[in-house]
This record gives sequence, structure tokens and C-alpha cells, in this order.
Amino acid sequence: MSDLLKLSLSEVTTKLKAREVSSVELATEALSAAKAAQPALNAFTAFDVDKTLAMAAASDAKLAAGEGGALEGAPLAIKDLFAVEGVSTTASSNILKGFEPTYESTVTKSLWNAGGVFLAKTSMDEFAMGSSNETANTGPVVNPWKGTTDGNLTPGGSSGGSASALAADLCFGSTGTDTGGSIRQPASFTGTVGVKGTYGRTSRWGVVAFASSLDHPGPFGKTVKDSAMLLQAMSGHDPKDSTSLPNAVPDFVAAVGKSVKGLRIGVPKEYRLDEMPEEIAKVWDQGVQWLKAAGCEIVDISLPHTKYALPAYYIVAPAEASSNLARYDGMRFGVRQDGEDLTSVYENTRAAGFGEEVQRRIMIGTYVLSAGYYDAYYLRAQKVRTRILQDFDNAYQKCDAILTPSAPSSAFGIGTKSDDPIEMYLNDVFTVTANLAGVPAMSVPAGLDSSGLPLGLQIITKALDEETMFSVGAAIEDAAGFNAKPEKWW
Repeated sequence: MSDLLKLSLSEVTTKLKAREVSSVELATEALSAAKAAQPALNAFTAFDVDKTLAMAAASDAKLAAGEGGALEGAPLAIKDLFAVEGVSTTASSNILKGFEPTYESTVTKSLWNAGGVFLAKTSMDEFAMGSSNETANTGPVVNPWKGTTDGNLTPGGSSGGSASALAADLCFGSTGTDTGGSIRQPASFTGTVGVKGTYGRTSRWGVVAFASSLDHPGPFGKTVKDSAMLLQAMSGHDPKDSTSLPNAVPDFVAAVGKSVKGLRIGVPKEYRLDEMPEEIAKVWDQGVQWLKAAGCEIVDISLPHTKYALPAYYIVAPAEASSNLARYDGMRFGVRQDGEDLTSVYENTRAAGFGEEVQRRIMIGTYVLSAGYYDAYYLRAQKVRTRILQDFDNAYQKCDAILTPSAPSSAFGIGTKSDDPIEMYLNDVFTVTANLAGVPAMSVPAGLDSSGLPLGLQIITKALDEETMFSVGAAIEDAAGFNAKPEKWW
């Protein structure tokens, strides 16, 4: 592999526009590298070489004519939750095996309109349900980082395939979805930048649904600027999505590098967990000092309902999942298992098609929505959700952005937590609040732990204020000077 794939998105698009490299050359090299890495990393679920090379050739024609969008010619990896026309889209589940959509998701269409080139679909936790990318029907995705531990590490979930592919320099950007931290936690585990915008900033049309009121499509980038470029292309009003925001999209890229002097940075006391590893606390304190040195004012804030966020999330998310996944019954699309009667067809299809974690969450969601339990669980969880949003609103009276760790640990070993669902769910402890409140958040790599594994810091800002998020993220990126890469072993 040449050094071309090591370039950032902003660097490679500059070279493409200067005609120093062709898109076909890039795409060919990326395809070769991705296929070579697949046996070791297991990050991809589908390739379409003809589609990739055709899109790359079209980009070269535009660039030759002095035309093209902000992403023109750059190969991008797409989480297997986004419909890409004519390409297998399975949500890493057996129940959608063989499904090839005849339509394009709004997000991927926007990326192609900006000049992005489809590289491959990436693996994920089945229907985005997981924190380690171990529930995919194709098996676990492997983190390219090794550290000093024995055995393979998880890249995080549910967008682990996208994070792993980018961290291994197999693409120049990738997409994910963040329902409770499924972009930010993998970004932290892989040393990449992961972003979710305000709820409704990016369209959910053509994205396989997990929990509709919590799902946030977003990008992974090698740098803060790369992630700003990608979110810029992905965002915008979509009349096909009733929750899509009609607001104009600001210039996110222009916000990168903007001075943060005078900004008030909130540090929530509730995130100081008793069991927090010392290395997580240390990198958090370092982030505070970096922003203070950049001219920010550090203020202590309180988000008092944080301790209820995980319980509320794991009621609301399964409830919405049980409703969304009811459509997979073997009647209209996907896998179908025959039975003696209609009921047995439903039962056989869903038993064979859904994995253990998906079945668990469907059962939880069905239970909390059932008569006699709706008020006790689901309604109460929605009230807690309102309180969490109010906590953020109150905090932003005192600060412009909030700084926290992205995850409670660095990447852990594959299989080490899969037998304990509760321990696995705790990986979302720092991220779920932003989803419940619908506010933008990002993870920026800030350092390495004693094993040489990445640790991320999270920036959360008020709704529709992604510009401040990118400015603060860039300030942390500059101060951290994080340029570590996993040593190639795959």
C-alpha cells in the first residue's frame, strides 16, 4: 500500500483537485487494501467493484473539467444500515440476507452528490444493537489497534466496521449511526473522530431503523476537519423524513480552527464516576487544561438526572425497536421460514432471522409497552428523558460546551463482556444523554492509555450549535497533537 491511503480526506481531495492523483487510482488501491485486510479485520459486508470504479471514473471526468463537489473522488465506506441502490443492505442480520434496495438513502445520495465514491458496506452490530460489534451475523469486527494485550480487541459498536476501516486507512471517511453512542464510542476505541449532529440534522430516510427518536446518522473522520466536511455533505432538510430539520446548514468546515477564547466549558460533576479508571480521569483533566490554555473559562455544572439516563435509554430504545422490527415477518422482504400456519411462519422467520441480542431487546421493548406496564416503564422513561433535556438547557445557561470522556475505558477484548449484557450496556454511560436530549456531540482522540490504546474526549453542545462543537473539537485536536496509528499487522 502506498502512502496515499494514509492521507486525510481534506488532503486527498486537495490532491484530486490538483490532478496529482486520480480517483480511479485511489479507488483501485482502496479496494485492494480493503480486500486484503478483510480476512483479519472482518470490517466489510459487501463490495461492488463495478459501481466503485464507475463512480471514480465519473469523478475523474468532473475533476478534469474543473468541476466536482467537496468530496469529489474520495472513496467512502458505508455502514450496512444505509440503503445503497443495488448493493446488499442487511443491517448485519440474517433476516435481511439478500436484500438489495432499489432506492438510495438520503444521506448516501447527498454524499454521492458531493462527489464521494462508494467503496464498500461495513459490518455493524445486528440492527445497531450492541457496543462491541460482536452481534453481526458475519462475526465480530476486529480493531486494527493491538496495544499490549493478547488477542483481538473490539472496535466498539454498533458502527465498529466503519471505525475499524477508517482507523486502518482503508478509506477516507465512513458513515455510522449513533443511537446511544454508536459513533462516539467506536471513534474513541479506534483513535478516529466521530460525530453526531443535532437530531434531525441528517435525514433518517433510507436508514434501517433501530429507535426512531434516538437514531442519529453521522460520520467518522480522520481529523476534525474531515468530519466537518462529511457532516456538511450529509446534512440538510429532507421532505421524505418528517423529523428532518428545515434549518439551513451552517459552514461547519469554517468553524474548524476558529478561536475558542472566551468560551465557557462545562465540566459535569455527575460524570466523575467512583469506578472511573485513573487514565480516563487523567485524559479528561488534561483536556480541561488544554481548553483553559486556549482561553476558555472552565465552569462546574450539574446534570442531575444523568444517573437515570441508562435505565431510561434501555426502556425507550427497546420499546421503539420492538415496534420498528415488527415489520420483519417474512411476508414482504428478507428471509422467510415456512410453517404450518401464518403464526408459525412469523415465529419461525423471526426466530431464525434475529440474533440473540436483537431478540432480547424486542422482548424487553414488548414488555415495557404492554398493558399494565406502559405507564410504569415507558411513560416514566419519557418523563426522565424530558428532565435530561432540561438539565442540558439549564447547563447551557452557564456554558457554551460540555467536556466529558467519550467512553469509560479503552478498547476491550472480543468476548470479554459478551456474556454480561448489563456490563456491555454500561459502555454507553457517557454517551446516551446526548441522544436522549437530541443535542450534537463528538469524540476526538486525546491520548493513549498505558497499553498504547486510544482514549477520546467528548464535546457536547446545544441543539443546532455544531459550529461550537467543531471549534472546541479542533482546539483539543491541536493541543493533543494525536497522530498515533495502529501498527499494521493485518
